[in-house]
Amino acid sequence: MNNLAFRCFKFVLEANFYVSVIVLLVVCFISVATGDYFFAFNEDLYGPMANNLRMMLLYLAISEIIICAYCYFYKKFQIILIAGFFLVMAIGSLKFYGMINDVDVDSNFFLFFLYTGLSHIFFGILAGIEKNVNIDNYSRSGNLTN
Repeated sequence: MNNLAFRCFKFVLEANFYVSVIVLLVVCFISVATGDYFFAFNEDLYGPMANNLRMMLLYLAISEIIICAYCYFYKKFQIILIAGFFLVMAIGSLKFYGMINDVDVDSNFFLFFLYTGLSHIFFGILAGIEKNVNIDNYSRSGNLTN
């Protein structure tokens, strides 16, 4: 029963991670292309700084593609944990950005980065646990040589 519960939990975390990657890419590319669909880029309030936020989203999407491709090809999914940490840290960076530039940053940015960051962190933790469990099982079976 524990194995079934773990597999269901793993499936939910993996599905949530892949959904968060898709959400991140779609939101970033649509925000860059069309503007105010997901986040409020008030051109009067932000002025040229609105383009800074859009470019940040574009760089974020490109970085996400590169990180996911690397993890997929090299099967090192623990790196996703670090990416999730930086996504969560972006919340504080945006608050600082808004404070320094004296602008209000759309609160949807905070929810967006919190969801995608936590999804990445949980997936990275799961990948680390799975890797450790596989190594422990492999070494117990006697197939691991020192």
